[in-house]
Amino acid sequence: MAGDPGSRRRVTALEVPERRPLTGILLKVCSVVSFVVMSSLIKASGDVFAGQIVFFRSLFAIIPVVAVMAWRKELATAFYTRRPFSHVARGLVGVTSMGLGFYALTKLPLPEWIAINYAQPLIVVVFSALFLSETVRFFRWTAVAVGFAGVIVVSWPKLTLITSGSPMGQGEAVGVIAVLLGAAVSAVAQLLVRRLLLTEKSATIVFWFSITSTAAGLATLPFGWSPLSLAQACFLIGTGLCGGIGQILMTESYRHADMSTIAPFEYTSMLLGIAIGYFVFSEVPTLYTIVGGTIVVGAGLFIIWREQKLGLATAAARKVTSTQG
Repeated sequence: MAGDPGSRRRVTALEVPERRPLTGILLKVCSVVSFVVMSSLIKASGDVFAGQIVFFRSLFAIIPVVAVMAWRKELATAFYTRRPFSHVARGLVGVTSMGLGFYALTKLPLPEWIAINYAQPLIVVVFSALFLSETVRFFRWTAVAVGFAGVIVVSWPKLTLITSGSPMGQGEAVGVIAVLLGAAVSAVAQLLVRRLLLTEKSATIVFWFSITSTAAGLATLPFGWSPLSLAQACFLIGTGLCGGIGQILMTESYRHADMSTIAPFEYTSMLLGIAIGYFVFSEVPTLYTIVGGTIVVGAGLFIIWREQKLGLATAAARKVTSTQG
């Protein structure tokens, strides 16, 4: 019966997944590890054309994604959509961001690449205010400004090398510019995903992006692809598999815990990046990277804390309103 309290409790139990914060955190950390390994494999593959990296990253990421969709019995409906052009647009924007980021990774030390990439959530805040008319108050604007100051601290030694005449210095400076542009384009992609989530399933968004990015990567074949050694091919295949597994683990982490609980663990990638950079690539982090990265991480954590606090306040206000009503 519709009025049976026990019936309502059973429906609620089915609709609301059980929250397991520790499981969510563990899955998030595993996803971070997977993405850092992916980045390390890209760096280990050497000076490979960015479009070629995008192709391998996108194609082989489909394997674990499709496997999980088939296991959940979502594969039959994953490709169905009434908004194909929106998916293609989101895919092309995402591919552009991916290509810029991968190019930058071939030019920069891993810890610096990770630290500068932390500008992306800060740019999302700015773009949300400009294009989605979201309310951004003084505290968040301050955190964004401080975060960008940290990005400048990390980037400054590379950017000042533009005028040095050193080819290596110029390559690193271009890498900094590329990763910042990639972070900005990635922020645009996130805004497009937000709009797609209003009508589309997550599986549909992931599947369309994988297909679009694979096709876009393949389209760059005439523009600079080079023959790969066996080691490079294995590295790039591993890149795709790690990227797909990381995406799955990240998505699963949000099923078990709130985003505000999980988000701070994204910054464990900085520690992993420093460790892998030092032990695998003999990259010693500079003082600029450590100080600037700490500033960027602090600004990001402050924004997460502020969002959680505002979310709790909003939930409490709604509870009072519903009680009074």
